Amino acid sequence: MERTILITGGAGFIGSHVVRLMVNKYPDYKIINLDALTYAGNLENLKDVENALNYTFIKADIADEEKIRKVFTEFQPDGVIHLAAESHVDRSISDPLAFVKANVLGTVNLLNAARDLWGDNLAGKRFYHISTDEVYGSLGAAGLFTEETSYDPRSPYSASKASSDHMVRAWHHTYNLPVVISNCSNNYGPNQFPEKLIPLAVNNIKHKKDIPIYGKGENVRDWLFVEDHASAIDLIFHEGKDGETYNIGGNNEWTNIDLIRKLCEVMDKALGRKNGESAQLITFVKDRAGHDKRYAIDSGKLMNELGWKPSLQFEEGIEKTVNWYLNNEEWLNNVISGDYTDYYSNQYDYR
Repeated sequence: MERTILITGGAGFIGSHVVRLMVNKYPDYKIINLDALTYAGNLENLKDVENALNYTFIKADIADEEKIRKVFTEFQPDGVIHLAAESHVDRSISDPLAFVKANVLGTVNLLNAARDLWGDNLAGKRFYHISTDEVYGSLGAAGLFTEETSYDPRSPYSASKASSDHMVRAWHHTYNLPVVISNCSNNYGPNQFPEKLIPLAVNNIKHKKDIPIYGKGENVRDWLFVEDHASAIDLIFHEGKDGETYNIGGNNEWTNIDLIRKLCEVMDKALGRKNGESAQLITFVKDRAGHDKRYAIDSGKLMNELGWKPSLQFEEGIEKTVNWYLNNEEWLNNVISGDYTDYYSNQYDYR
């Protein structure tokens, strides 16, 4: 079956894994990767598929309504997998408006373009919006987020994602747009931008620099290996039910301090250091404003209805992740130095 799938944010961390999966698994699909190539977008993530016959890259910002409409008109996608977003909580605290523009306005631009292109011809069409568990707020010591959990966002980032979720549902109920939404837990794995906890810690451990931990490190997160997330996205896009939401979690709850201690242990072994050496780099810093205590996802609906389950437990996934970063030193150095931006130029601008 031939399809044209527009994947937004496909040069980012999660997006690049989804693009790679789709390009390789569905040779009859035309995969259009649309990314603004902001600081977290890196085309080096997709060097292995950039010359594939069924792959096209477009540099464009989802907040640019005119360009988005041109993309839809030219490429006529019958499916959208929407991952493009500003996603770092600290950045949202310092610049909330940027998150509103990207995550809310950008999503509405895509929804409008899809609605105008598809009209009443909705057979085989799908708008898939990828979101976060942070829209649900914070949990206590017990309980799990389900698809029925009320929204309670606590940061500008999570509020902007909650807003975009509501917009997607509104376009479904108001305009009958065929949509699905998923909310996922914290992702980790290869190609993650090193402002995030795990790649930041890996790099700091390698260079014997302090590992900053907010507060006492008691905040709890559920961790999902990025390739498992990509497989869930593939499944939901093809088999999910219109209008439904699916939670995607790794069933791997760790406090931040225990996660970092485990990471130090794995790094010590990989680098040939004495056990406990890297843990001495742990440094506690002032807690983040509005720092949610605990996130944990119940993926039962996705498992029971669509048959998905994560392939890796955290211990296996973190070893695989560490080995990737240690074996891809050039990638990490390029990102940290900013040299990765030299991999593309203005020739990619979509006009």
